[in-house]
Amino acid sequence: MKEVKVNLGNRSYPIYIGSDLIANTQAYENLIKTDQVLVVTDSNIEPMYLTGVLKALNSFDADSYILPPGEDQKNLTNLNNIITELLTRRFSRTGCLVALGGGVVGDLTGFVAACYQRGIQFLQVPTTLLAQVDSSVGGKTAVNHPMGKNMIGAFHQPCGVLADVGVLKSLPDREYKAGIAEVIKYGLIRDPEFFVWLEDNIDALLELQPQALEYAIERSCINKAQVVAEDETEKGVRAILNLGHTFGHAIETGLEYSSWLHGEAVGLGMTMASYMSHLMGWLSEEDHGRIVKLIQRAGLPDKLPTQLQDVDLRELMSVDKKVSHGRLKLVLLKSIGEAVVTDTFDEDVIARTINTYR
Repeated sequence: MKEVKVNLGNRSYPIYIGSDLIANTQAYENLIKTDQVLVVTDSNIEPMYLTGVLKALNSFDADSYILPPGEDQKNLTNLNNIITELLTRRFSRTGCLVALGGGVVGDLTGFVAACYQRGIQFLQVPTTLLAQVDSSVGGKTAVNHPMGKNMIGAFHQPCGVLADVGVLKSLPDREYKAGIAEVIKYGLIRDPEFFVWLEDNIDALLELQPQALEYAIERSCINKAQVVAEDETEKGVRAILNLGHTFGHAIETGLEYSSWLHGEAVGLGMTMASYMSHLMGWLSEEDHGRIVKLIQRAGLPDKLPTQLQDVDLRELMSVDKKVSHGRLKLVLLKSIGEAVVTDTFDEDVIARTINTYR
């Protein structure tokens, strides 16, 4: 088992990476400091892993709450429903929620934990690659609004993360590839050596070779942990973690959180951000080509969906958390491994970028 530490003073926590962690009794006992536990998961994950997790939690007073699957479940209605469940169970402020699932379950459960009695403990047990390398780490919790993704949320750190690489074998191929988008992101924003490693090892990752997979997850988590430790609440450098996300979130909003997975939208969003960086004269044609090639090799989309042909994507981008004083900030690339946040760009460059990928 590998361990990566997220250093946040008295709110620091470990990320455990390895095999057979999801049903490891000792891991839960090390991290959960209460008797009262509610596992939140969805109906896709329930038949595969819930029984094993509850067995591992046999020394706790543990039960479960099951959600339907899908991004559209990340809403205020489910937030209220889970809080009602906690109140019905007389859940105390010393209780602990366990988020067993992908990014939707993790984001929603974390936001419930942030809201309930002004904040209770929660543990992330991510079951997708995307959640293991990104959404489970760093304390961003949220639900969606019909007008914008993740617009209602809070920063609330988990007590730990259990990233079991073995569960990734059960992922549908498309969902697994969507997670690789977030892995590639770390190479692009701050770790050029990792990007080169990905170019050399993308086939091993696609084949779920354990050694390559554990290395990619560990390297991704190290990168994210360092950024979060430097800027927990995204006042500065943490914003670079949103490379491709402003384009990607607009795609997801335009599709009403259906059809495309989050990682697919982010993958195309990174391609678009790379192209825009090239148009601005920052990123060389060679580096843009390398980025496009790696994202394509990962099996991610390279064109906007036909459903968005007549949708004003730029307008959707304006409803974004990085809009400040009426100006949109974008994460762009100076080079592979160097990302910048800027609000200095010509609108026609955004328009050319969007039109190129229609």
